[in-house]
Amino acid sequence: MSIPTPSRTLPTLHNLGSTVDPNIDVQAVVSDWFAKFTKAIGLKDVPAIVDLILDNGFWRDMLALTWDFRTFEGKDAVSKFLQGQLIVFDPQPDSFSLQRDLVQLQRPYEDIAWIQAFFKFDTNVGHASGVFRLVPLPDRSWKAHVVYTNLEDLKGFPESTGRLRNFQSDRGEWASKREREKEFLDQEPSVIIVGGGQSGLDVAARLKMLGVNALVVERNQRIGDNWRKRYAALCLHDPVWYDHMPYLPFPPSWPVYTPAMKLADWLESYAHSMELNVWTSATVVSIEKETGDSGKHWSVHVEREDGRKRVFKVDHVVLALGIGGGLPRNPNIPGQDEFKGQILHSTEHESTTDHVGKKVVVVGSCTSAHDICADYVNHGVDVAMVQRGPTYIMSTKEGMPRQMALYWEGGPPTDVADRVNASYPAHVAKLVHQRVTKDIAEADKELLDGLRRVGFKLTFGEDGSGFFRLAFNKAGGYYFDVGASQLLIDGKIKLKSDGPIKKFTPNGLLFEDGSTLDADVVVFATGYGDSRNASFDLIKNTDLHDKVRQIWGMDDEGEICGSYREIGKPNEEGKAIAGLWCIMGNLALCRFHSKHVALQIKAYQENIFGVRYSSGY
Repeated sequence: MSIPTPSRTLPTLHNLGSTVDPNIDVQAVVSDWFAKFTKAIGLKDVPAIVDLILDNGFWRDMLALTWDFRTFEGKDAVSKFLQGQLIVFDPQPDSFSLQRDLVQLQRPYEDIAWIQAFFKFDTNVGHASGVFRLVPLPDRSWKAHVVYTNLEDLKGFPESTGRLRNFQSDRGEWASKREREKEFLDQEPSVIIVGGGQSGLDVAARLKMLGVNALVVERNQRIGDNWRKRYAALCLHDPVWYDHMPYLPFPPSWPVYTPAMKLADWLESYAHSMELNVWTSATVVSIEKETGDSGKHWSVHVEREDGRKRVFKVDHVVLALGIGGGLPRNPNIPGQDEFKGQILHSTEHESTTDHVGKKVVVVGSCTSAHDICADYVNHGVDVAMVQRGPTYIMSTKEGMPRQMALYWEGGPPTDVADRVNASYPAHVAKLVHQRVTKDIAEADKELLDGLRRVGFKLTFGEDGSGFFRLAFNKAGGYYFDVGASQLLIDGKIKLKSDGPIKKFTPNGLLFEDGSTLDADVVVFATGYGDSRNASFDLIKNTDLHDKVRQIWGMDDEGEICGSYREIGKPNEEGKAIAGLWCIMGNLALCRFHSKHVALQIKAYQENIFGVRYSSGY
């Protein structure tokens, strides 16, 4: 029987029927709550723990207590979860410690007040961290609206950083050793990582620091080519403080918004500096379920550009193939064979200078479509955008400082910001984003009104939550404006948004309303397909295809369906296809969750992986 979902509202002072004393002693409030919390956990007293949390509160866990990514909403769901999982807490009461220097009363809005605090604790196999946010009640007591727990390290298996780095001096053997390591002449890898973009490199670095031998197989000639070979105008729309990679943050002089070509070179230098084992110009031809007695899960067939072939038998395969596996989504529009011009997907588009003097139509209205259209205008090319559905627009000037307040100049250290960000369950984050989206829209009013005047169709996302749900469910549907919106308003980018495409004609596109657009070039900026399809191309055991779970998109709890965890669907015994993983997303998501992937793999390798909590699925 499913547990009913409580009504979702932000814990405003109005909803709580409470006020906040401006002279409140936040340290005393937090100490009192935390003492009761740790005592109740030590006694395994579930009712006492639940009584410290709002009836409609949340507990989000990442691996620490569930070996999974789970969010429990409401006292009934939290109670059921704790009744089964309290056993994994380390029984020693001194394993809990409050980080008093991070206790803070926050007022994100006039009608919201909460005290945010961090703590550390141990489980039976690991060291973990936690975040809680307390809100005031009318009787002057405080309860948690959110509790977040996160696995940080495994006991006995720390990362080889800082004081645990290699202290041995090299006597001229480093280069030859590295060559043997990269070629795996002396030992086989335990993990094959398919793809050498930021996600694959992040996991490889995390595994290396945990002493797990991994090989990254990258089909391009150079690391970074997945960015280097894209359209020349591509630039990250996320700020630099959000995009740091593990162990090697960007220099303080790095631009706020990174050009794709610059990022490509950084990824290449990152792989070299972190001494990651990477084979470029290499292709994973197939991944097959191992049926022999080797004790390994997978046979991975790799072919290099010079014809060399090698079959690895490994425990784990990590698919780091990018959003949609890099497979473009091309609309099935009739009449393409009749069209006399050129048809490209944005993944094939390189330079606007190739089309000088031609008429170009770009189908799509998300980030790549805007970037490509703006680049065409800047090179004097006649370009029109075909908008097929509404798009969320915010300017980087007004939107980014509001959306990315945690990741901005003067903000908290990246590891602290990551944990604060993760401590917002998706259903809470949606409520917060509704307010932030409204604030941004008011600041962007002139821009948005201008877009409406020219017929651009706007959306404010699911229930007004802006880009948040669009990103995690669709990986698209939005554009962070860096100039293309004004080009649309000024008519420099022509716009067609009043009807669907019916078919291609020899000279362009015919729409359902009978109107036409002439074109010499049509660029589909229509995103990528289902991420599972790329995995199906590699996994040759076709009977396993229906056992691969959805990878991107949110589940009912608000967690990403498959990325950062094993991607096999659990069977009746709760077990998945062993050792098959996926990681994808922007630089921030890959930075944070690459450690989760590495910790799970390391736990498997050391035979300390527990049982995934499955109740509620």
